[in-house]
Amino acid sequence: MKIQLETEIPIDFKGMRLDAALAKCFPEHSRSKITDWIRAGDVLVDGASAMPKQKVAGAEKIFIKSQLTELSDKAEDLPINVVYADEDIIVIHKPKGCVVHPGAGNWEGTLLNALLFHYPELKLLPRAGIVHRLDKDTTGLMVVARSQLAYHQLVADLKDRKLSRHYYALVKGELISGGTLSYPMGRSRQNRLKMTVAGNGKPAVTHYKVAKRFKGYTLLNVKLETGRTHQIRVHFSHVGHPLIGDPLYKARGILAPNLSEDLRNKIKAFPRPALHAYYLGLTHPATQEAMAWELPIPEDIKTMLKELGDECHHTKLASSELG
Repeated sequence: MKIQLETEIPIDFKGMRLDAALAKCFPEHSRSKITDWIRAGDVLVDGASAMPKQKVAGAEKIFIKSQLTELSDKAEDLPINVVYADEDIIVIHKPKGCVVHPGAGNWEGTLLNALLFHYPELKLLPRAGIVHRLDKDTTGLMVVARSQLAYHQLVADLKDRKLSRHYYALVKGELISGGTLSYPMGRSRQNRLKMTVAGNGKPAVTHYKVAKRFKGYTLLNVKLETGRTHQIRVHFSHVGHPLIGDPLYKARGILAPNLSEDLRNKIKAFPRPALHAYYLGLTHPATQEAMAWELPIPEDIKTMLKELGDECHHTKLASSELG
């Protein structure tokens, strides 16, 4: 898609780098994209080509003529559970078993493919507007941008930790109180499908509170400060509290002692990591309005909570279901 933009550099931008000034003039486009345009000669400053780092004096006439790259991924008529939508954002409820981005072994049938069908304009946005991701079998809320401006603002908010994301996680062990897990993470050298706690990895911070305790297990309310791949699963496995249904990070096993045979079998058969992104809060990128959405606990996790409650013989810790 061809794009043509014109503006005049404001006087109060005097002394700024050209790429930084243009990023402010055209906030719907990322600074890195604008830098690419400048280097490609697609940006003229008073009729002449320029360099990204050159300083502006103010009042320069800017003319940009370039091309927006369209995604080549296939649009597919797949269902999407839309919780909220307007001209700038889409909030969806992702089901279990849904891969977010195409990749090795999953080039079709992903959330991205479905978004391109239902919202064709997203083909002009990076990753079809997908701001953050959930693992294949994690259920819950995600936000998708519908415009360049919304995408870059939400990505910036995510980087600045301004998006509020809360999860329910059902883990092994009877945790007494909440806390914070702060362990840097990187990809495992032994298994490239796994992430691991690594001293030289990227910072990763997870906050949690106890939502409900059961015999041998705890339902946690988890808040992400950072958003590393598999972060919740890795952090709780690292401290000896792996998630039910997570064979990749089961650590020393998922079965608590002294369980009935029936419950042992149901825990072993739980088909996915017991993790649900139930709350999403953000500042709307266009209106600046504070917005939030919340989902109930999905039926499969709710059923497991009931089984754990029955095992406790209706003690105080298992008096009622959540969600």
